[in-house]
Amino acid sequence: MEENMIITISRQYGSGGSQVAKILAERMGVWCYDRDILTIAAERIGNEELTEDTINDLNYKRNDVASAGITGVMGMGNIPIYNQMFLEQAKIIRKLANYGSAVFLGRCADYILKDIKNCTSVYLYADREFRKNRVKEIYGSNAEIMDKEEKNRADYYNYYTGNRWGDINNYDFAINTSKVSFEEAADLIYRFAKDKQKNLKDR
Repeated sequence: MEENMIITISRQYGSGGSQVAKILAERMGVWCYDRDILTIAAERIGNEELTEDTINDLNYKRNDVASAGITGVMGMGNIPIYNQMFLEQAKIIRKLANYGSAVFLGRCADYILKDIKNCTSVYLYADREFRKNRVKEIYGSNAEIMDKEEKNRADYYNYYTGNRWGDINNYDFAINTSKVSFEEAADLIYRFAKDKQKNLKDR
């Protein structure tokens, strides 16, 4: 690719965001960054109490949420460990974006990279019935678990960005993945990002 292209993907639980992101990254020939950023952040913090389970548990932690095993774990002065994780993730995301083209899935990357001109932010959503059927088929989860996961994502995003989760005004592009295939969604995102990049260059 001639120029760096950064694409961030936020998604409703069960909308197929992970699949779309992987297809898109393969088409672009770049890395797709997701939960691996969380692991890197934990390693950078270097807290020996952060086991794999607690790292996963920290995924959507905020200062009004406590969890057995990490309650009271502090570092970097008086900054709670979950806030350290977010700050470290933000540093990693910005550093990776500076390296070259990439796809970022979740992690509030759309907000963290909002000042980068060659970054395209995308929001994927889908009809409730579509999402409910997918999470049942893939994860064996029910609608209650789906709604809980969606609330976790919304609370986390709202807390750290000050924006409202799912508000399409916060994104460049939004797609209902229950209306198109994941391959078509990836193609739409890629073409939109290319057009956006071209328009910015022509201005």
